[in-house]
Amino acid sequence: MYSSAYVWAKILINLEERLGAVTVSSWFDDAEVIELNDENLILYSPSDFRREIIRLRCTDYIQTALKEIFNSDAKLLVFDENEKQNFLNRGKNNTVMDFAPQFSFDNFVVGPSNRFAHSAAIAVSNNPGQVYNPLFIYGPAGLGKTHLLYAIANSIRKKNPDAKIVYIKGDQFTNELIASLQSGRNVEFRTKYREADLFLIDDIQFIAGKESTQEEFFHTFNNLYEQRKQIVMTSDRKPSDMLTLEDRLKTRFEWGLLADIQPPDYETRMAILKNKASNLGLDLSDDVCNYIAINVTNNVRQIEGTVKKILAYRDLTDMPLDLPNISRAIDDMFKAEGNSVPTPSLIISQVCKFYNVDEVTLRGTNRSKGTADARHVAIYLIRQLTNMSLPDIGKEFNRDHSTILNSIRKIEKGLKSGNNSLSDNIRDITANINSQL
Repeated sequence: MYSSAYVWAKILINLEERLGAVTVSSWFDDAEVIELNDENLILYSPSDFRREIIRLRCTDYIQTALKEIFNSDAKLLVFDENEKQNFLNRGKNNTVMDFAPQFSFDNFVVGPSNRFAHSAAIAVSNNPGQVYNPLFIYGPAGLGKTHLLYAIANSIRKKNPDAKIVYIKGDQFTNELIASLQSGRNVEFRTKYREADLFLIDDIQFIAGKESTQEEFFHTFNNLYEQRKQIVMTSDRKPSDMLTLEDRLKTRFEWGLLADIQPPDYETRMAILKNKASNLGLDLSDDVCNYIAINVTNNVRQIEGTVKKILAYRDLTDMPLDLPNISRAIDDMFKAEGNSVPTPSLIISQVCKFYNVDEVTLRGTNRSKGTADARHVAIYLIRQLTNMSLPDIGKEFNRDHSTILNSIRKIEKGLKSGNNSLSDNIRDITANINSQL
């Protein structure tokens, strides 16, 4: 029986051959396999737009790949956040969260760049609510912040199976708050978070600039802190660098302990690489490991992606895993530091998260002020951060180049007039985009 990670890695390689690597990266970079069984392959994607793209354009490709490679008749299902949680919590008390057991302190590779954060996380798991509350872990994407969150949860759950553990991402907290207000279930929303024994919030930077979300989070934070309940947050930057975060929240985030995680050094990258390869049953020579560790320097996620591509290369080509073959197989994954350019999809998704606008709506014809402002910012940032022409940008939004130029000029006019709020928003969104590269 193949693991879901193995199956998905091979399907992605198959899709790249059919659709191209750039297309697959744009549509599937945040997709996650929830379950693979005889009947269904269940994917989760947080983006409404990408879910629709996957369902409409990729279902046949994926199901064909399952049939051709694994002789499986499994059907593709693509879940949103609520569907994912309902599936994972089926038959369980909805106050109990489950965390992947592979995320533990034991298999977190420790080095100089993350030792302080790792030690702080262990201390919190041993004495929740007593030391370092809140614990605020920050650093670029893909370095293991979420791994530490899950490790804390798994450690506390092992010691106290009845502990109420709640995990949420910053943008999802906003979405849940809006949904609760629309449905009149705000009391249930508050109870869910304010009765937690352990409150974990990932990517807290996404609540910055959202007035109602910050107000709700402020009271949730105070309630939990006063009850000596443990709060752990992660972010891609320290609180003082969140330009649109309220000062009262910045102060509270700094009450406990700030712990940063930096990109791993060479020795740590080597250890991570060998650990990932061993877990996937790959036997890589020292010269191959050295080649990868020298070239893949950005983050742990990139190292893991490289190992998975090598696994697929071995299984699909049956070629020896020597240095010449490996270098040819993975050279396209190496990005020169500072030269990476965000895709329009990445820019749009980050703008949508910041303004809490659906991607389909942003690309559509809705002209409400909130949507229009977000659209103007997205168009401006695509022009600033990519090499795309005005007509090409227009294709992303089904608009002509003159409309695109008008949007860019509106943002430029606002920035020149000294609109500090607009300037701060663009800085925060740009930082969010850069953290995903």
